[in-house]
Amino acid sequence: MTYYVRKTGYFLLTLWAAVTLNFIIPRLQPGDPAEIMVRQLNGQGEIDPAQVAAVKTMLGYSTDNVFVAYIDYLRQLASGDLGTSFTYFPYPVAEVIGQALPWTLVLVGLTQLLSFVLGTLLGAFAAWRRNSRFDATISVGSTFVGNLQSVWIGLIILFVFAYTLGWFPASGGYGYTTPGLTPLHIADVVSHGFLPALTLMVTAPIGFILSMRNTMVQVLGEDYIRLGAAAGLRQRTLALGYAARNALLPVVTGFALSLGVLMGGSILIETVFDYPGMGRLMGEATSNRDFPLMQAILLATIVIVLTANFIVDLLYPLIDPRARRAKA
Repeated sequence: MTYYVRKTGYFLLTLWAAVTLNFIIPRLQPGDPAEIMVRQLNGQGEIDPAQVAAVKTMLGYSTDNVFVAYIDYLRQLASGDLGTSFTYFPYPVAEVIGQALPWTLVLVGLTQLLSFVLGTLLGAFAAWRRNSRFDATISVGSTFVGNLQSVWIGLIILFVFAYTLGWFPASGGYGYTTPGLTPLHIADVVSHGFLPALTLMVTAPIGFILSMRNTMVQVLGEDYIRLGAAAGLRQRTLALGYAARNALLPVVTGFALSLGVLMGGSILIETVFDYPGMGRLMGEATSNRDFPLMQAILLATIVIVLTANFIVDLLYPLIDPRARRAKA
């Protein structure tokens, strides 16, 4: 019970720190969002301070000092009020995010699960065939691909499969089909999401491959593995029932940690493919100094990653009772 109480305390403390940083970071950027909006409406002419003040009042933009604004921010957050988007005025931020979040969750969620399964299997097989040609290819190839920038990979994939071959759409979430649970629309959505998912799948399994491979090599050197081999256990039983099973525990922990990296990478990929998810929304919010929208997107991303890590922390002692006894 002490373990779970401590993990819950860490989760709440980390969440508070994230919420506070989420308030501070957007305000460190130069520029006044109300002035930017007035300038966009008036062109490059003179800016009337009365117009700026009127826009601030219209948007509900706080002119109080930062401490009062912070208290107001926490109070609104507790009531579920994320404010009004400057970019999509007068729509509330929650409604804007509600339309973009499912696209990112499906894209990142499916990519993460596929990367975990593929990376774990490749890493386990490379460890079992350690020092073989397959192991060398996987290890060197993973190290090389892992150092590539996902943006450049996305641009290459976009050029080859969309513009050169024309096999998949270059941008958007769907084409001219009517939204709904119809086979035609689902096929349209899958077709538009294939290239962003493929881009993420190039680098996402790398961490799982290397982690599983290195951990399993260590496990294969343990005495009980050699004892099992000497006792005549089948190779498949040793590989899957003992070595892979025990090596999988650190990889499960890495599953939640890598989710944050994948969420960050999806922001750039969605921008490259003009995918209607949180990444494209973040780009629009940043260019327009849309503080409420920026804060809400960052907060949603942080909460998703923290919650995933918290769930893994709670499940880890159930998977491996040794962890609970060691940390109690």
